[in-house]
Amino acid sequence: MTYREKTKEVKIGSVTIGGGNPIAIQSMTNTKTEDHEATIRQILRLEEAGCQIVRATVPTEEAAQAFRLIKQKIHIPLVADIHFNYRLAVQAMENGADKIRINPGNIGSLDNIRTVVSCAREKNIPLRVGVNSGSLEKNLLEKYGGVTAEGIVESALDKVHIIEDLGYDNLVISIKSSDVLMSVKAHELIAEKTPYPLHVGITESGTLLSGNIKSSVGIGIILYQGIGDTIRVSLTGDPVQEIISAKKILSCLGLRTGGIQVISCPTCGRTQIDLISLANRVEEMTQGYDLPIKVAVMGCVVNGPGEAREADIGIAGGKGCGLLIKHGEIIAKLPEEELLPALKHELDNWSTE
Repeated sequence: MTYREKTKEVKIGSVTIGGGNPIAIQSMTNTKTEDHEATIRQILRLEEAGCQIVRATVPTEEAAQAFRLIKQKIHIPLVADIHFNYRLAVQAMENGADKIRINPGNIGSLDNIRTVVSCAREKNIPLRVGVNSGSLEKNLLEKYGGVTAEGIVESALDKVHIIEDLGYDNLVISIKSSDVLMSVKAHELIAEKTPYPLHVGITESGTLLSGNIKSSVGIGIILYQGIGDTIRVSLTGDPVQEIISAKKILSCLGLRTGGIQVISCPTCGRTQIDLISLANRVEEMTQGYDLPIKVAVMGCVVNGPGEAREADIGIAGGKGCGLLIKHGEIIAKLPEEELLPALKHELDNWSTE
């Protein structure tokens, strides 16, 4: 039995995590939450890409009030990201937040935490206790000689115990670091010490290229060990890219069914077609399908049919023409400009076969 099968079930709006439920994909808006219309538009784009839980920052009372308007227009759970001001956590819950992300260490006194917990208990709203390597307390820095995985874990569990002592256990834990191996070790340590679901990610991972590499390595290692109930691929840019990357990570690990997996060759001197452009167009086109199949895009007609044999369907380009291959068999030879439409036609009709 994996760690994620043993974690406590927690209901976040319409999504249940933990207890062996499917790993949920999460992202965070980068709009001003006070601008509810812009935030709604972005969340709807995230939904379309496959986001299952979305978080929005609540730095002001206007942002907390905007939650009510945002909730009316979206279809996935909405999480309030709270720092420093406990009153905003209460206001966000009153306006429909499905979960509150807090660090009990930065919202003031125990009375402030008690107020947040009391409201959460009344409304049965889960709290995500979040600790980042950058927020480690001075005493833990001194104890461990700097930022360490052990320090991050101790800090997170200290916060969890504060809330447990207030009689509440509807919790999710998040421990993040921008250091990949530190994050991996921290998750390995905490998975053995707590029954709560874990939200996994590599914080401040970077731009599209470096962020995807760091997140894929870190999140991949953690998930492969059976740890983690929700994930976020943190990227500097359009949050929709986070969803695309998260889906691919889960798919590569066999933790997600549905969605097309595109494979393509790296090109070589035999390539006589604009394979890079073609592969990118296929990748973009297939994002709208929820088919559990593999699509191959190959650069030549010499090895293409053989290399695409393990795929369900594929195309192999030649000089001004190409092949449409299905289940390892060539079913059509077409002009180059007709390859993509022919592939789309096959995918559109796949579910009826």
